[in-house]
Amino acid sequence: DYSIYDAMEAGFDKVVFVIRKDLEKDFREIIGNRIEKVVEVAYAYQEVDDIPQAYRERFSGRTKPWGTGQAILAAREVLKEPFIVINADDFYGGEAFKKIGAFLRNVKENGEKAHWAMVGYHLKNTLTENGHVARGVCVEKDGVLDTIVERTHIEKREDGPAYTEDDGATWHALDEDTTVSMNLWGFTPDFVDALKKDFVSFLENDVPKNPLKAEYFLPFVVNDQIRDGKADVTVLKSADKWFGVTYKADKPVVMAALAEMMQNGTYPDPLWK
Repeated sequence: DYSIYDAMEAGFDKVVFVIRKDLEKDFREIIGNRIEKVVEVAYAYQEVDDIPQAYRERFSGRTKPWGTGQAILAAREVLKEPFIVINADDFYGGEAFKKIGAFLRNVKENGEKAHWAMVGYHLKNTLTENGHVARGVCVEKDGVLDTIVERTHIEKREDGPAYTEDDGATWHALDEDTTVSMNLWGFTPDFVDALKKDFVSFLENDVPKNPLKAEYFLPFVVNDQIRDGKADVTVLKSADKWFGVTYKADKPVVMAALAEMMQNGTYPDPLWK
């Protein structure tokens, strides 16, 4: 709800919910019907069998969805304008939506090279007190993304944030102001075309190595497009604190933060009049 509110304040006028078809009835009753009263809503359905016909029988034992890249592909029929992508269970803050909205209003599509954007957060604003997190650490040059390196185990430690790749045997320090991606992206519709092309390659080359669990991750596609010179990605910075419920103990912290933002007038109470 807060993300939709912030997006609308930043000028966005349509919301696409990517859900499983078997959740549609409950989702509409709990969320969708409320949101439809304040903004245009569309639905897309991420299903495990939504892959080219030639691969359905080969991977018929698969039950796990195919990842964030396929989630965007599921919405391919309703993505006709520049759009942003977010995780539905994260809180990003209003500044992020304003910055990426301004970028998309001014982006030029020339057919030669795609121009996209992402919102980067200071690592220190995305950590939890209750365990480790996975973050996409951004390598950038002059405000443009060079690559994203996935670090799957980052913790707050006494001497500052650090990550491990060997279950804690060794730790590598990270600057607390390191830019990390929280999966808030701004794309033009040509990103969907890139996803379509790369998805077939993923099914052909990556899935056979791990047919039940291989995932088509959105940042991997972005990395490939940058590497091949087909796109550039502007890194927009947000100083807001990101909130998410990675651990059960995070929930009261997030609830208290949202309550405080309502009390200080950042958000109206109730959110929807």
